[in-house]
Order: sequence, then C-alpha cells, then structure tokens
Amino acid sequence: MNDKWYFKALQGGLERKLADGITTHVFFSSQIMLSVAEIEPHTEPSIHSHPEEQWGYLLEGECIRIQNGEEVAMQQGDFWHTPPNTPHGVRTGARGARILDIFSPPRGAYTKPGEGLAATQHPNGSDLL
Repeated sequence: MNDKWYFKALQGGLERKLADGITTHVFFSSQIMLSVAEIEPHTEPSIHSHPEEQWGYLLEGECIRIQNGEEVAMQQGDFWHTPPNTPHGVRTGARGARILDIFSPPRGAYTKPGEGLAATQHPNGSDLL
C-alpha cells in the first residue's frame, strides 16, 4: 500500500463501493488485508464467495450473517470466520453495521480503486447447498 506504518481513523485507506449501501476503506500489505465496511440500514445481502479466507468483527450495529445458507443474528462485538470459497453475506436492519473484515491473502481487486465485490455471485442464495 505504502511505507506508512500508522493510520489515523480511516485516513489513508483505499475507498471502495462494494454494492448499493455498502462502502469500505481498505488497508493492506503483502500478506493481509483489513477492510472497514459501512453497511447502511436495511441493506439486502449479496451472497458471494471468493478464494481468500476471511474473518469479520462487528464493530458497531447489528446484522444477520448468512453463510452456507445458515442465518445468525450478530451484535456488536461478535465475530465470524469464512473459509475460502464459502457463500456468505450480511443483511442489516434499522441500525446498519460497521464491520472489520480481515482477508488472507489480500483480495487483489481491492488493492486498486473500483467498485463491486469482485467475487462469485450466488443469486438469491439458491446454489448454497
């Protein structure tokens, strides 16, 4: 990303629009990537998968985490693990959510400006099983 070793708030992160109602600030090195995603209230999930391993931590708000067709209510402080190539997404209610996602290795598409999830889409979750 650059030679800077510290960041103040979200300054210096690469901004990216992932989908309608979902934006993120991305920070990365050669081995790991952090993404601070802001998800607006009442955002519907885009079920997708990607080859990178992912951990998520719910910093603020609440959401429904969807993974492999299972839905789990999450609150501030909860976290989850998503293995590579696992269909997943989130749905928000009235509060929206701020999520810290950690990827390894870094997602190549997220290392440059752009839009979209850059992932395999799973329409309506119909091919989850």
